[in-house]
Amino acid sequence: VQLVESGGGLVQAGGSLRLSCAASGSIFSINVMGWYRQAPGKERELVAAISSGGTPYYVDSVKGRFTISRDNAKNTLYLQMNSLKPEGTAMYYCSAQSSYELTDKDVENWGQGTQVTVSS
Repeated sequence: VQLVESGGGLVQAGGSLRLSCAASGSIFSINVMGWYRQAPGKERELVAAISSGGTPYYVDSVKGRFTISRDNAKNTLYLQMNSLKPEGTAMYYCSAQSSYELTDKDVENWGQGTQVTVSS
């Protein structure tokens, strides 16, 4: 499975961005797709994930502000990010896996990452 992210950039605090992740290859094996982020000097964290059935998961810090969705017809994953905060500055990575366990050890495929920078 190949994953290609797009949509990152520089935005002011309070602004919005939408990330996209196009999947190709053996996508029939994917059950969960997600978005991770890693800020300089910090550990990578799962921001949001969604199962093939559409059940979403969000880390507490983004609940009510971020929305994860997937378009199965286009094999594309999205992350709509609203009310962005400076602490959201990080490299955001798309992930895909067959396991339903939400740990980075279960991720089988990673995208190359897209930078999100939120200015105060």
